[in-house]
Amino acid sequence: MQTQILPATQENLNSKRPRLVVIGNGMAAMRTVEELLHLEPDLYDITVIGREPHGNYNRIMLSPVLSGEKSFQEIMLHTPAWYVEQGIKLVSGVVAESVHRKRREVTLSNGEVIGYERLLIATGSNPFVIPMPGHQNPAVIQFRDIQDVEKMVEVAASKLGQRAIVLGGGLLGLEAANGLAKRGVKVTVVHDIDYLLNRQLDREAANMLQAQLESRGIEFAIGVKSDHIVIDEAGVLKGLAFKDRDILEGDMLVMAVGVRPNVALAKSIGLQVDKAIITDDTMQTSDPRVYAVGECVQHRGALFGLVAPLFDQAKVCASHLAEHGIRRYVQKATATTLKVTGVNLYSAGDFSGVGSESIVMRDPNQSVYKKLFLKDNKLIGAVLYGDIQDGVTYFDLIQRGADVAAQRSTLIFSPDASRGVSHVI
Repeated sequence: MQTQILPATQENLNSKRPRLVVIGNGMAAMRTVEELLHLEPDLYDITVIGREPHGNYNRIMLSPVLSGEKSFQEIMLHTPAWYVEQGIKLVSGVVAESVHRKRREVTLSNGEVIGYERLLIATGSNPFVIPMPGHQNPAVIQFRDIQDVEKMVEVAASKLGQRAIVLGGGLLGLEAANGLAKRGVKVTVVHDIDYLLNRQLDREAANMLQAQLESRGIEFAIGVKSDHIVIDEAGVLKGLAFKDRDILEGDMLVMAVGVRPNVALAKSIGLQVDKAIITDDTMQTSDPRVYAVGECVQHRGALFGLVAPLFDQAKVCASHLAEHGIRRYVQKATATTLKVTGVNLYSAGDFSGVGSESIVMRDPNQSVYKKLFLKDNKLIGAVLYGDIQDGVTYFDLIQRGADVAAQRSTLIFSPDASRGVSHVI
């Protein structure tokens, strides 16, 4: 693994300022650093430790890179030059192997030891790999970082890469399937639940989504249980075997079945960890000198995977690192969109239907479906497909807990969607 160390300015090297070490160079970590620089640009000498051998990029835009719609350079957020300009020492291509909390030192995989007065852990999450037979084959690829995308593109361009199996019908799985299909690969999505995006959509919207993706040539095996990955005697991946059906042939298998918080380092140094690193409302861990943000965090029992709460955590954490101490992290409703060109999908809030009533609008001629969930005259959830222009408005009502009793009869409609309604409940 290539190690790149970008020097801080001479002024910083001679500085007596307290040292902030950031373990992680992802979006949550660097948003925290950005917020801190905005509040107190001269408070700390900052060192950022990154596993990947480059600057920070927009991880949620990997799907357009996979599909060929964007280049890697177009999704870069902080180039190596940016760190130099900000007087930040970036150590990339390495990992933090250990932390000595009493000595306040971080030891890196390249042998370097860095001292700190404050430590920010933003180690993110690791892709979950189903430990089925064959999962260690090189043609089994996760969809987590730019190296994964580059590997998929390489395999897709090879003679063997014309049949891909995507295991997982969630957001990442569908984005991977669409990206590979755009590169001319025959793709089959395998999902063990009986409808797609079961955490983001209801069944009706999911069926509409599946039909639209099928029209693009993507195939689906829904509600099936995988058994093992088929590898021939030469070690070549040949397909995926199921418990109750024939083998699905494929040259590459993309495993997109979720993530797990990366808490190995936090556990090893004795921080309080449950499913993830436990923080209080200030994003402080059980060690008052150590903070944490992002997908590695557990706050009031909740875990986080979407970018909006991560950025909210970054603001709170930066406030306290800046010694302003005025912010507290409060969990909010989140909204979901699918990053597939031409697919208009939006969901927000609680759409489980438990203890709530629903208002539904269907316009099959326009492939539009809307379902709103109300409780005690407040909008608590929304699922939109085909027409999502009112999504932000609905999301605002959900976040504010606004009383919508006076607009119940019109809430489902927008000026463009109020015509051609086939069924309203």
